[in-house]
Amino acid sequence: MEFSHIDWADIGQATLDTLTMTGVSLIFTVLLGLPLGVLLFLTGRGQLLERRGVYAVLSLVVNVLRSLPFIILLIVMIPVTLALVGTSLGVEGTIPPLVVGTTPFFARLVENVLREVDRGVIEACQAMGAKTHQIVLSALLPEALSGLLAAATVTTIALVSYAAMSGVVGGGGLGDLALRYGYQRFQTDVMIVTVSILVVLVQLLQYSGDRLVRHFTRR
Repeated sequence: MEFSHIDWADIGQATLDTLTMTGVSLIFTVLLGLPLGVLLFLTGRGQLLERRGVYAVLSLVVNVLRSLPFIILLIVMIPVTLALVGTSLGVEGTIPPLVVGTTPFFARLVENVLREVDRGVIEACQAMGAKTHQIVLSALLPEALSGLLAAATVTTIALVSYAAMSGVVGGGGLGDLALRYGYQRFQTDVMIVTVSILVVLVQLLQYSGDRLVRHFTRR
């Protein structure tokens, strides 16, 4: 196959846009999802701040947001995105729905990771008179670090997929390029290149994440 329709400058810019959307969204997702996941864990049954009502409300919100297909979320959030960043198109217009779509996903992963921490660690901290925030910051999160890194890796890969999907509504990046040229104009070579870049990107992210997890795993 001849790659006669390929504009490598466009490919490079689209790749950069996808990386920008993924990176910025990941930062906000972690900043919002980590404390939300910790709160879900702490207010759960038998935990330090057990509050069944609070947990039920938080869990419902997380489950509702997680159940929305991302393409629907993109459309539903257009008014909110316009109010926040002034546009619903391009890189800037894609970041808010990406954050809203992945924050509950990451929060639930964080909750599950924290549940795997040895209960004895928490009890030992309590016996020494440590307060809840001290237990979380000095014991819980450090013990769960490798699991949290694995959760962040999974979330990052989901963000790449969502960022590509945002091309349906003019979100920019590789997904937008694949849709406009590969699908609508039947330029198969563009589709092959964009898909190949996405596959390589995901493989690199997974490899890097696995390396970090192995490095920080306590043996």
